[in-house]
Amino acid sequence: MFSFFTTNEANAALPDVIKKFENALAKRNEISKLEKEMQMSLSTANSFEKYVNLKQKLNSAMTKFYESVEILENTGVVVKSIEQGLLDFPSKRFNEEVWLCWKHGETVIKFWHEKDSGFMGRKPIEVSDESLV
Repeated sequence: MFSFFTTNEANAALPDVIKKFENALAKRNEISKLEKEMQMSLSTANSFEKYVNLKQKLNSAMTKFYESVEILENTGVVVKSIEQGLLDFPSKRFNEEVWLCWKHGETVIKFWHEKDSGFMGRKPIEVSDESLV
């Protein structure tokens, strides 16, 4: 179900969101590892059997990754980039839709940006910023 987050609500959800994000990141790293193994398998004299087994493992890992992203986004956040560690929480500022943004490694939501600007357009949330609903 869709809803807008206040800064307090986003911060309260953050520990669970971080845990789910890190699970998705681990699944993404597993995919990268399997892709490298497949490349090595092709460039060496291994049999097709090993390659096909790796391909099946990769397919399973990709399914688990997308499931983990779905679980993460079911919290109400939007994944902008797993690799860069960027998530956005939908919010409102003076009736304008904006994003509260989080980057992997941060422990609280400290920034927001307008709907059409990305990470580079981040602005700090003022301590008493009651404009963010």
